[in-house]
Amino acid sequence: MKVCVDIRCLMDGRRTGVEEYTLNLLLNLFEIDQKNRYVLFFNSWKKPAFDFGVFKKYKNVKIKRLRIPNKFLNFSFWYFNWPKIDQLAGGADVVFMPNIIFGSVSKKSRLILTMHDLSFERYPQYFSWKRRFWHIFINPKKICRRADKIIAVSDSTKNDLVSLYKINSKKIEMIHSAVSDEFQIIDRNDEKLVKIKEKYKLPYKFVLYLGTIEPRKNIRAVIRAFDQFHKFSYESKNDGLLKYKLVIAGERGWLSQEIFEEIKLTRGSKSIFFAGKIPHEDKKYIYNLASLFIYPSFFEGFGFPPLEAIKCGVPVIASNNSSLPEIVGKGGILIDSDRPSEIYWAMKEILTKKELRETLIRNGLEKAKEFDWKKTAKLTRELFV
Repeated sequence: MKVCVDIRCLMDGRRTGVEEYTLNLLLNLFEIDQKNRYVLFFNSWKKPAFDFGVFKKYKNVKIKRLRIPNKFLNFSFWYFNWPKIDQLAGGADVVFMPNIIFGSVSKKSRLILTMHDLSFERYPQYFSWKRRFWHIFINPKKICRRADKIIAVSDSTKNDLVSLYKINSKKIEMIHSAVSDEFQIIDRNDEKLVKIKEKYKLPYKFVLYLGTIEPRKNIRAVIRAFDQFHKFSYESKNDGLLKYKLVIAGERGWLSQEIFEEIKLTRGSKSIFFAGKIPHEDKKYIYNLASLFIYPSFFEGFGFPPLEAIKCGVPVIASNNSSLPEIVGKGGILIDSDRPSEIYWAMKEILTKKELRETLIRNGLEKAKEFDWKKTAKLTRELFV
């Protein structure tokens, strides 16, 4: 059987959720499947930022590159419903799209599509006008109806596909994403921890948010909760709690400036640090250095950062919405994303109660065993047959 995988989402070389999913899934898929033939299709007028060397060792994997400006290709897909991706790959029994994107597939080829979330449907206000128009033109609902099978990365996403797009539940397979085993507890004597701490000028003890800096992630609530915590620490004259700082790390996204303006309004602004964009290879060290991880996002299709933190032995505070309860489970305290006071309460509980902290870490490490890329790859391969 010949499978064409659309890997255009990898071309920018970024490592956000969709890219993490695509790369880890494919690497594990190719490790367990040497029988089927795979063609990795992408289009790039310029030299792609992605390193294709990671696929070289797989003899049943070939690369098919198209050199057309993306705007022209996307317009052709949208307006003419042409060219057909399976035909560009030299024919394919299955076309697998790890994410929604402009494209067209022949009727003779089965289309399997992964849907990560429908946040753009539930919370359009958290997306720029450019991004909203992109979703309008790409028409995710139409793509989902064309697909022969849809992979939902969480029960939350599956439920949204059924309720919002009226997709038959039998057409949807819920297959959880996972997190690489590189995210793990690191020995406190590891010299790299000291180097990373110095590299980003991190405080001795800190609470961490790591993710895109944008309104949907609800970082303002983190800032307000930490301000309450800082006030409590100061008024109670607790020197131990006053040592905790807040570190906000990640790439600046849409309307990020408003978040930084929020920091200026807080009384404890001098205790809030911005670490900037963190390369993938440094993330596991940042997590290990943190005392607590906070992720009060308004909506997540899966939520990689909380699971990464959990695997690194860090207690988590996360929102009690969308997919986060099924990902975090008893490995963290779930809060109402609209109530910064709940984040403050959870923060105080975890940082002042050693037994609670140890219980959350222990439960989190057990919960993390449920998410494994080999399992995800195996279940995905079964859909190709």
